Amino acid sequence: MKTLLKLQILKSLWIPKSSCRLFHKQPRILAPELFSHDKAIRQGEQQVPEYFNFANDVLDKWSQMEKDGKRLSKPAFWWINGRGNEVRWSFEELGFHSRKVANVLSDICGLQKGDRVMLILPRLPEWWLVNVACMRTGIVLILGTSQLTAKDILYRLQASKAKCIITNDMVASAVDAVASYCQFLKTKLIVSEGRRDGWLNFNELYKAQSADHICVKTKIQDPMVVYFTSGTTGSPKMAEHSQGSLGFRPVISERYWLDLTPEDIMWCLSDTGWIIASLGSVLDPWVFGSCVFVHSFPQVESTTILNTLSRFPITALFGTPTSFRMLVQHDLTSYKFMSLQHCVSGGEPLNPEVMEQWKRKTGLTICEIYGQTETAIVCSVFKGMKIKPGSMGKAVPLYDVQIIDENANVLPPGQEGEIAIRIKPKRPLGLFSKYIDNPEKTAASERGNFFVLGDRGTMDEDGYFWFLGRSDDIINSSGYRIGPFEVESALIEHPAVVESAAVSSPDPLRGEVVKAFVVLSPAFSSCDLEKLTLELQAHVKKVTAPYKYPRKMEFVQQLPKTITGKIKRNELRNKEWGQM
Repeated sequence: MKTLLKLQILKSLWIPKSSCRLFHKQPRILAPELFSHDKAIRQGEQQVPEYFNFANDVLDKWSQMEKDGKRLSKPAFWWINGRGNEVRWSFEELGFHSRKVANVLSDICGLQKGDRVMLILPRLPEWWLVNVACMRTGIVLILGTSQLTAKDILYRLQASKAKCIITNDMVASAVDAVASYCQFLKTKLIVSEGRRDGWLNFNELYKAQSADHICVKTKIQDPMVVYFTSGTTGSPKMAEHSQGSLGFRPVISERYWLDLTPEDIMWCLSDTGWIIASLGSVLDPWVFGSCVFVHSFPQVESTTILNTLSRFPITALFGTPTSFRMLVQHDLTSYKFMSLQHCVSGGEPLNPEVMEQWKRKTGLTICEIYGQTETAIVCSVFKGMKIKPGSMGKAVPLYDVQIIDENANVLPPGQEGEIAIRIKPKRPLGLFSKYIDNPEKTAASERGNFFVLGDRGTMDEDGYFWFLGRSDDIINSSGYRIGPFEVESALIEHPAVVESAAVSSPDPLRGEVVKAFVVLSPAFSSCDLEKLTLELQAHVKKVTAPYKYPRKMEFVQQLPKTITGKIKRNELRNKEWGQM
């Protein structure tokens, strides 16, 4: 069944026959059979279509197969909330509902192809419908986590010039507090059972719409999704992904980290604001015709995860290392995962001891992946591949990944350098298009023939990559990338803080957390420091997204700086990790 759909997709997109041959040798594609295809992609020989739309060219093909009786009408989407509510949609039903939402966006909101809409929703079915509806209309989707504060939302609306925002009651008040400062924002849609002044009710509009909608034609390079990604200096940057880099990518490369079938049920624990939610619970599973499973809990809670894995026939699970660290702390002998076969971890390095505990307690292997917002999956441990604990696997076939030095020279195996993707003579499919309105940042991420990821690592003789640390000062706590500038900017707003520096600090559960070194103003130098610590932490939570607050704090007389006055965050960070 998977092979048949792949052939239909590839033929409809005018992929060369040499590529199509890869998909009809046998029902399941084995990794070695794709190696010649991988080489063609790396050498720039792979031809991609001029036009592509994931909703039309993937989802609607599965829907048609259901109508033609070539695929059983079974769930493509399965949502529960733990309180008895449940939603199950086949691909045909997903198409029906998403076309109605597409009409809401186009006919009611007046949005056109290329317009930007911000989506801030927790794990609700409407999040998936809006994702697909934006594909159908060519509207560019901007995803955000529900933890964003009014200040975060204001910046994102102003920077993106989004014409519409879709959210729920939990975030609506924050939007209302800043909407008057956003001149491009024309429409506010609320996913709610009740009404709110100044907002259109998503549910009411959806019910009144027709399910007839013609999918727009989108070119492979047309923008598809924008993610705000944190940096070490300045505010978050807008990373733009195209129909090709995000949507077409899994058509030819997805099996290398999931390798699912139409019989599989995939559960991705990622927050809906991150790119891994798009990869793990929208695009990549649906290329296979797999079912996307969703549990709508407000926070990732280990007992809920374990009970869900025991009760439902979930076959594949993605979680951050923090999730697995939480899970192995439980007595897993009282849980039976009758269906679970494939576990994937990403977002930060996985502790080898956690991998060993999970294997010992469940009999299941955890496969690691490595990537970034700008790149999607860069390295992964494939199914059946030898696992080297601590390694993030090999490069995925779309990318030629190397370790380079400061002059963009490729380093030999075993030598430490910066992890980079070759982008010349031809930019590879999968890499983001650009940082919107920031050509300087886009140019700064390139060195010679490579896109530099900002992480340091090594590659061994077998082609396995090993992560050593960040070249920059990004803090990666439980898979959440946090820029120190954002934390420091929040702290400096408090009258007690003269100056601060935020760095990563080791943590046994989260891998690393934010630690702030704070220089106090004279008026606060003699106050109760324990009480002040709690006050500053609460202040950061209020000013910016709560996950960014410093879980550790140290008060100092001065911060180490360079001769030009720049804070030596690396010196503070090294001090922290030296204490581990």
